Amino acid sequence: MMNETFGSETYDVVVVGGGAAGLSAALVLGRARHRTLVVDAGEPRNAPSSHMQGYLSRDGMAPAEFLALGREEIARYGVELVRGRVTDVTGDGDFTVVLDGGPAVRARRLVVATGLKDEMPAVPGVAERFGRDVLHCPFCHGWEVRDEPFGVLASSAASVHQALMVSQWSKDVVFFLHRVAEEELSDQDLRRLAAAGVEVVPGEVAELVVEDDRLTGVRLADGTVHARSVLFVGPRPVPRTSLLERLGAEMNETPFGTYPVIDSTGLTTVPGVWAAGNLIGFSEQVVHAASGGYRAAAAIVGDLLMADLDAALNG
Repeated sequence: MMNETFGSETYDVVVVGGGAAGLSAALVLGRARHRTLVVDAGEPRNAPSSHMQGYLSRDGMAPAEFLALGREEIARYGVELVRGRVTDVTGDGDFTVVLDGGPAVRARRLVVATGLKDEMPAVPGVAERFGRDVLHCPFCHGWEVRDEPFGVLASSAASVHQALMVSQWSKDVVFFLHRVAEEELSDQDLRRLAAAGVEVVPGEVAELVVEDDRLTGVRLADGTVHARSVLFVGPRPVPRTSLLERLGAEMNETPFGTYPVIDSTGLTTVPGVWAAGNLIGFSEQVVHAASGGYRAAAAIVGDLLMADLDAALNG
């Protein structure tokens, strides 16, 4: 069983976020005999999904089962886990971590793996069915819905890429322009869509048609219904970077959100603070997040070792 109690002493590392990245980092840190605390708010990005794919040896596993096994594994190495949310972090090389409803703890190093939130397009039915028959990633779900009638809801002209990608899994794809004018698509976009056999449908999408708890169609504002059983959308990713911003970490603006500037191990521009998982990029899959947590933890083990050796030499 996981340990859900924690003290007020200094931890070697506090990991903020108990998803794949945070648990992977905690596992490596625990095995390296570092006193580690994981603070988990319980808001994994893939919670709406019933399965996760593409993770070798874990293909098809339910996300909740994956996380439960991860918590059991870190507990074997004395890693502590507390359910809660970090509300503030202060410090420079020695950090004070404030939890909601609990005492502050101190940490020599931090791993921030708070992930991101997907904001759904404001079309009735989309948010409610996300992770079921409203999807965003063909690598995550494409095989399971292969050869079904796909729809793709445009959020911008860049959605052409998504429409082209999903045509790898179905040859019956309708690209709903929604609020994107056809004139915004380049000639090359239109030629590629035609070559892929993707039908382009102008007009605003009004709602999804659902029968017996299954998506059956997409209704346009003019009342026209296109029979579809799967709809791909492009959520707006909102990285949870508030803790890093409080610490003064440098950020990088991208078309897909604002993410921290990091090195190859996940080290941010704040000494002693690493970032991993969807916090560093919206396209990080579970396998990438776990790998990123591992890399960050391995770097921290070396960093703490050298800091302790230098302190001993100077003491």
